Amino acid sequence: MLRKPQRVAPTRIAEWSEGRIVRREDALAGEEPLEIRLGNAPLTVTMRTPGDDLELAAGLLHSEGIIRGKEDIVSICHRNGNGTAHGENVVLVDLAAGIQLDQAHAQRTFASTSSCGLCGKTTIESIRARGVRPLDGNFRVSPEVLCRLPESLRSAQAVFERTGGLHAAAAFNAQGELLAVREDIGRHNAVDKIVGWALFEGRLPLHEIVLLVSGRGGFEIIQKAIVAGIPVVASISAASTLAVELAREMGLTLIGFLRGERFLIYSGEERLAGSPVLSAAERQS
Repeated sequence: MLRKPQRVAPTRIAEWSEGRIVRREDALAGEEPLEIRLGNAPLTVTMRTPGDDLELAAGLLHSEGIIRGKEDIVSICHRNGNGTAHGENVVLVDLAAGIQLDQAHAQRTFASTSSCGLCGKTTIESIRARGVRPLDGNFRVSPEVLCRLPESLRSAQAVFERTGGLHAAAAFNAQGELLAVREDIGRHNAVDKIVGWALFEGRLPLHEIVLLVSGRGGFEIIQKAIVAGIPVVASISAASTLAVELAREMGLTLIGFLRGERFLIYSGEERLAGSPVLSAAERQS
């Protein structure tokens, strides 16, 4: 009998505490491979936490420039139970007739993305060459709203609450209202699930959204946000060098170490409403 993919799985553990070992039940975050197929042709396999798989597949296709909107998808579903193993770990996507895909190029791109990512200025130039729409320069969000977002995200992380082992991505509007939250083993998967949610809801591009991610603000996350039209990305931890370079190149507001009443602005401080900008000398005076 095939095991159904699980978002949360029970397990037996031994816990050492205060000088003794106690055996008890615990919960683990699920991790399963998801194969994405275009028609009958395999495209890529990603490790993910089961759940929101169709959003993940659609978001990934959008982030990689294969589709631009939901009208480019004729159908998307899990492989049905026709005797094939682990049908729920396979998503089948049929694209509209006009979508041209170089299968060999796509497989090379996904192989690079799933391992270490395409690196350096070559990747930034490829994003520029794809004709990605400019980010909204008029969007504003207040620092006070930003400071409230981590607690809103934390309280919405249902699976993290049970397992302590998942990343999350969340979309907020300028007033700090939580619009969607997705969890996954991978930070980039959680972002793709948000993009897939927006695609299915007809919300792309996300011109008036703040994306908050748990963990660090890495290059892959910034790349996906720019393609989705997101003007502000905030992270609980630090940003990386290439993420900052890409954010500055593409005019994205990138926030790091968003904790309590303090955060760092790596780029795009003009989108922070109502905050005076002081020099180091002015702060000390």
